[in-house]
Amino acid sequence: MTRKMAHQKEVTNRVEWKIRVADGSSKDLVPESGPAGRAWLRIQGLIAGLVLKVGRCFKKAWDLAVDDPRKVIHCLKVGTALTVVSLFYYTRPLYEGLGRNAMWGVMTAVVVFENTVGATLSKSLNRACGTLLAGSLAVGVHWIASQSGEKLEPFVNGASVFLLASAATFSRFIPTVRTRFDYGALVFILTFSLISISGYRVEKLLKMAHQRLSTIAIGGFMCILISILVCPIWAGKELHLLITRNMDKLAYSLDGCVAECFNNSGIPVEKSQGYKCVLNSKAAEETMANFARWEPAHGHFKFKHPWRQYLKVGASMRRCAYCIEALNGCISSENQVPESIKQHLSGNCLRLGSVSSSIIRELAITMRTMKKSPRTQNLLKEMKNSVQELHNELGSLPNLLLPPPSIEATLPLEEVIPIATVASLLIEVAARIEGIVSATEELASLAKFKPAVERIAPH
Repeated sequence: MTRKMAHQKEVTNRVEWKIRVADGSSKDLVPESGPAGRAWLRIQGLIAGLVLKVGRCFKKAWDLAVDDPRKVIHCLKVGTALTVVSLFYYTRPLYEGLGRNAMWGVMTAVVVFENTVGATLSKSLNRACGTLLAGSLAVGVHWIASQSGEKLEPFVNGASVFLLASAATFSRFIPTVRTRFDYGALVFILTFSLISISGYRVEKLLKMAHQRLSTIAIGGFMCILISILVCPIWAGKELHLLITRNMDKLAYSLDGCVAECFNNSGIPVEKSQGYKCVLNSKAAEETMANFARWEPAHGHFKFKHPWRQYLKVGASMRRCAYCIEALNGCISSENQVPESIKQHLSGNCLRLGSVSSSIIRELAITMRTMKKSPRTQNLLKEMKNSVQELHNELGSLPNLLLPPPSIEATLPLEEVIPIATVASLLIEVAARIEGIVSATEELASLAKFKPAVERIAPH
């Protein structure tokens, strides 16, 4: 127990308090400050907390920039595009030629400039086509309305806005339009409504429509030019790399789950959970495939590259990942499997898991190099042989459950179910890997991957 003893003494009309601690030393007690002092301390605490939060935000931003410098480059590209397009607004000769409609070029640059070339092309072309179609129809409707007389003109304009906006909105529910032209339909509704309303009050409608279309075209063209020429990020290439990385993650996950089931794990936990990335990548794959279809030929990807086939490869990998997820769930089973049964099946299970992951890695190499691998079919035959051997081992499993005549004890069935489930899931994983092989080979055929030359060892 700490003994406390206070000493009071008068020094220059001030009371000083001390306490004695366990080691025999004394410590001064500082009297509490007044309301002003407490308020100042609170303000200092708030300022210090704000500085710490700002520092953490800067650190996160720095880490994000270091992790992917392309994000910083994209920001600089957007700033460059906006600066160039803004010159049409700031420069007097250009401003006099385009008028206040020059701001539409700035708005276009802000809206359509995306991280990838495909996304920028998609939004730029959608905006251009939607604006052109809406402007043409608005001019035609305005002419018809002006010929119908002053009394009917408002009703003609109102009816046209109602009908065309309703039809364009309905078209956004059509799957094909929603996937590729949703933004164009939205721009059509906005542009037609604005031009129709302004056209009812502005006499020089054709000049206004021409200026607006010109500024939008300038803004979109500038974004496309900078996106393609300055450190381009291709959606197609990103999709290709995503599928390749997911194959590697799937192989690591399969190795990790099988090894952990049989207490032979040497793979980090992070890599053995990589199948979750495969399960969560569907939306990203569909978005990248959609944008990749807008991109011109680049690198190894020619015109009309089979981007839709990448979605089939990704879907087949997710079907396999679901099995690996179920396999991972068997690891946490509370039922203990007898070592005799585990040893009986461990050899074939480990062999099947190893050859299955080797096939996925070989497919990843095929995707990475865009060359057909001669080893895939040999590994596939080896996997089928391993599946057959595991089937035979499972067929002989009931004989191990029956004890010899001299022993009356029997092995509980619930102790065998977990290991039998693991073996069955491995067989199912092998079947689904065949689907990945089939989808990848179809992609290699459609994309015309180069045949790999098998290396011959020197004599």
